[in-house]
Amino acid sequence: MIPSPELRLGASRRRGEVTDNEYHEVGHLLEATHLVPSPSEAHGILCGLVCGGSKDPVAAWLEHLFSDRDADPAESSEVRQHLEEYGAQAADSARDRSEGLRLLLPDEEAALLERATGVYDWVRGFLFAVGTLGVKESDLSEQGREVIRDFADLTRMDLAGLEESEENEEALMEITEFVRVAAMLIQEERNPPAPGAAGS
Repeated sequence: MIPSPELRLGASRRRGEVTDNEYHEVGHLLEATHLVPSPSEAHGILCGLVCGGSKDPVAAWLEHLFSDRDADPAESSEVRQHLEEYGAQAADSARDRSEGLRLLLPDEEAALLERATGVYDWVRGFLFAVGTLGVKESDLSEQGREVIRDFADLTRMDLAGLEESEENEEALMEITEFVRVAAMLIQEERNPPAPGAAGS
């Protein structure tokens, strides 16, 4: 069974969904990068940079994805352009407090193990990005520190032999919603609205 963290931050479920086409299209682009992360991990890295307070999250994201060792510079340049466009849209979406953060995960029709691995990859990417920004526990509130600790616990999930069951489906749904809302909490702490901004 998937361990289910306590849902301390409550929010409606069913948000944060993406289309199967988007997941696979991003995955196809990532195949031409040096890092070659899964779509979920790449999106987690980008969201971690946004939520962690990077001044230019898309540029930092592309720097992580590419290196000078790319085999085909021409192809790499085209892919980089497409990923930059996608990254800019995804970063804007992650910043949109009115809609709430959405996670790039395998389609809900995919096998439970594939979807659980997607959440695992997303969280791992998010933590990697926050770490590269040098965010320390002392920079966060107690609740923020608890989020980071919970995320670290999720990366230690043992998914081997995960069985398809209604109980595990429910647990994965709860974990996915927890991750989404918890990441938004980090964003609120690291990117407070400017004084006088609408909605502040």
